[in-house]
Amino acid sequence: MDLESNRREYQYGHLDRETLEDSPFSQFQKWMQQAVDAEIQDPTAMSIATVSAEGRPSQRTVLLKQFDARGLVFFTNLESRKSTDIAANDAVSLHFSWLAMDRQVRIEGRAEKLKVADSLKYFLSRPKDSQIAAWASPQSRVLETRSFLESEFHNMKAKFLDHEIPLPTFWGGFKVVPDLWEFWQGGEHRLHDRFQYSLNDEQNWKIDRLAP
Repeated sequence: MDLESNRREYQYGHLDRETLEDSPFSQFQKWMQQAVDAEIQDPTAMSIATVSAEGRPSQRTVLLKQFDARGLVFFTNLESRKSTDIAANDAVSLHFSWLAMDRQVRIEGRAEKLKVADSLKYFLSRPKDSQIAAWASPQSRVLETRSFLESEFHNMKAKFLDHEIPLPTFWGGFKVVPDLWEFWQGGEHRLHDRFQYSLNDEQNWKIDRLAP
């Protein structure tokens, strides 16, 4: 397979310091809204990279569900690999890949578990089948067959048929509190625009242009 000739030019636009928001959260909100308005597929999908207690890195895609100036929130099984990694090492990295717009956003920070009340509020807003799936799936565990998973789903569906579905004790949310952001805009001839926001000693955001 020849991959060396698989290339294209990036011609969507440019990113200038004068047009950047002073806050990375405001800049992210602007880009997220533009991604949503452009109707690109799964604009809230983000990769999250974690590192285990043994120093082994891992990444997977989750969905961003909430964000504000305090952080970015996602939900998951609290017994999954990502959750056990975070319990051992709360340093994480997030990555949004909006290649249809020649854009990427990279975030570094610390993950902290949400309060049960916050997880419950979101859990109750999910479709019932998604609530049942949270009960049925032993996330990250080895399964012998798919039929086992489907059987557990139907068992849980029958169990909660006439009842409100409670929040599983093993399910909840994390908030990633960033200390570094990078906004990447693809440019012609691989002369991409990259800007980094980093917290200084006064807890203010310092903005620097990075070489592509």
